[in-house]
Amino acid sequence: MKITFGILTLCKGGAQRMLAELANGLVRRGHDVNIVMPDYGVIEYPLMANVIRTNNQLINGVDYPPSDVIISNYYTTVTGAAEASVQGKGKHVRLSLCYEPIFLPENEHSFITYNATEKLVVLSKWQKDIIQLNHGIIGKIVPVGISSEFVNLHQRSAQKPIMVSAIVRRIEDGNWHRQQDYLLEVLTNIKMKYPHIIATLITPPNEFRTSQKLKQLYSEQLFQFVLPQNDQQLNAIYNQTDIFVNSSIYDTASLPGLEAMKTGAALVTTYNGGNADYARHEENCLLSYRYQNRLQQDIERLIENPELRKRLAAEGEKEASSWTWERSVDLFEQAIL
Repeated sequence: MKITFGILTLCKGGAQRMLAELANGLVRRGHDVNIVMPDYGVIEYPLMANVIRTNNQLINGVDYPPSDVIISNYYTTVTGAAEASVQGKGKHVRLSLCYEPIFLPENEHSFITYNATEKLVVLSKWQKDIIQLNHGIIGKIVPVGISSEFVNLHQRSAQKPIMVSAIVRRIEDGNWHRQQDYLLEVLTNIKMKYPHIIATLITPPNEFRTSQKLKQLYSEQLFQFVLPQNDQQLNAIYNQTDIFVNSSIYDTASLPGLEAMKTGAALVTTYNGGNADYARHEENCLLSYRYQNRLQQDIERLIENPELRKRLAAEGEKEASSWTWERSVDLFEQAIL
């Protein structure tokens, strides 16, 4: 089957990671996979599919080659994919990696793009329910996966200082749904109360290089910064982490929490919608709603209660083991047929 994705960029990020994994998985299964991408788009993940560049700012219908299936994702890719489908270039399927109208600007434009095709793939039950409620379209769920690079190396020791880690993105970009001000406030308080712990901020290298605010934070020397270049380096950081913290309040899938669980870290997280498919409070993580303002309290519980930390970590690792990219590709292949 000839499958063409319209993708704006493949920089580091959960949504882009899923696009790369699905494209590569389909290539491995013998499909002819193409990616149409503007000239400005970057590729920061290994990619097996053929890339077709366009000098247009957005991907237009004329940019797509004849295909069996055309896959749009972000709302600005939808119009071009729909045009190509009308031109007879292939069936249009939308892979919604986030529900944009709730948390991004120009929702008057993004909202109506969900009327472009009834063939819809979503990442979580929460996302499926929102779109069905707002648009009447029932999406097929294709959950995220975890790379086989992420494994528990069993390096944690009671003799080592406790490490509390979190991912921090470019502060200048805003992204209110990540609640990074809240996260940094909590981690600062934790470091003040427990000076012996190691508080680590994980940041994509390109984002650190272009963020004066992250560099300022680094210069204050309160937190340890790590800039992983690949999955192997990120896996090493996760394996040094005893408690992984996520503060997002709106997320379709919330992949980093799963990755950390897979490596044996205990998860403390806010509810963000997408993580409801794997995060169960007091069973495999500590989960709170943002209004409860309990992130710091939950981190303190795990610092002071190693038995609880170990139990939640073990249950989290067990849960994460079933979240494979192989399963994701299986379900996506079925969804687009």
